[in-house]
Amino acid sequence: MRPGANACRARPSDACLDGAYLSVDPTAITHNLHVLRAKLAGGHPGQPPRFWAVLKADAYGHGIEHVLPAIANADGVAVMTASEAQRCRRMGWAKPILVMSPDISDPQMTSPDLDPLHLVITCAEQVEQLERSAAGVKTGVVSRFAWLRFSGELHHAGVSANDYANAYLRLSTLAADGHLRGTGHLLHYASAEHAPALAQERMAFGRLIAGLPGQICTENSAALLLDGREAARTDWVRSGIALYGVSPLSGIDGAELGLRPAMTLQAPIIALQTLKAGDSVGYNGVYRTERARRIGLVRCGYADGYPRNLQDGCYVLAGGRPSKILGRVSMDTLAIDLDEHAGNGLGDYVTLWGTMALPVERVALWAGTIAAQLLTAATARVPRLRAGNG
Repeated sequence: MRPGANACRARPSDACLDGAYLSVDPTAITHNLHVLRAKLAGGHPGQPPRFWAVLKADAYGHGIEHVLPAIANADGVAVMTASEAQRCRRMGWAKPILVMSPDISDPQMTSPDLDPLHLVITCAEQVEQLERSAAGVKTGVVSRFAWLRFSGELHHAGVSANDYANAYLRLSTLAADGHLRGTGHLLHYASAEHAPALAQERMAFGRLIAGLPGQICTENSAALLLDGREAARTDWVRSGIALYGVSPLSGIDGAELGLRPAMTLQAPIIALQTLKAGDSVGYNGVYRTERARRIGLVRCGYADGYPRNLQDGCYVLAGGRPSKILGRVSMDTLAIDLDEHAGNGLGDYVTLWGTMALPVERVALWAGTIAAQLLTAATARVPRLRAGNG
């Protein structure tokens, strides 16, 4: 995307963009939801599982306001807090909401505006809070559903194997007494991208819940894409990263899975320089020109959320072609090689990630991290714009 020298994009302030920005494409998200559903529909005979679209971390950095209209065909959305659930309701989402880290004592959690509401229960204290809230209360139409989370191999949250059956019994008693609509079983895999480990986690969970009735919600993006037939045997799947067009599987880009990237990071060239042989570029002179070279300074740095520690050889796209990053990324700028980009100059925008030619997965590899960290790391000074608005 290359705006003219005086072109402005539509922004609430009607101001021109003068730095990095994120372009979010809702049509890509709708496409990805369709692709993921199709993998489930073909995985197992009978009714395919229902689909939670995961919107935590402000929809993986894309902005809930951009994403929610694109996932109208999802069966529910998953968020972390009651405040995020309220935000979705205010935006008109009427289907179920799964709160993955609920504070049961939060007054917002009692609001009927959140119904139908699903709660992930991760500890005995939450069960006790539900029991105290139910004491002496006459029940009517109940729209709260409890998902009991097993700690599994991840051990970041959830009930241990020794405590699981007792917690399940207590929640089932609340449901039988009319204080919950039901109780289900939930697991967050520790190694869903590795087939042998995934199979072991699935089997261990199956043994744990044998004889305990209830819906099952275990499958995430990686599990769905790695083994859709098994994922299709469950009742609900949760997909976050793949919904946004990013592969959770090592060595595979989203495009190879039929997904489309939903976020593109772009920034303008704000200055041009011609360096002579031996000149240094960036802090500590980690790069020196071996000959005269034309470079561009791009208004994007680690204060925008672009990674500072990058492997040598990483690049951006200038005019759709690779342009190597020279030297270290600074807080507000980075330098790129424009020697073979005669057509690119001051005011042109370069792409830092988010196209088929430069997927965010590749930048994450250069940075020694994962794509989800990059998507969620973009800072508040980087505007999120709906694709096609500029």
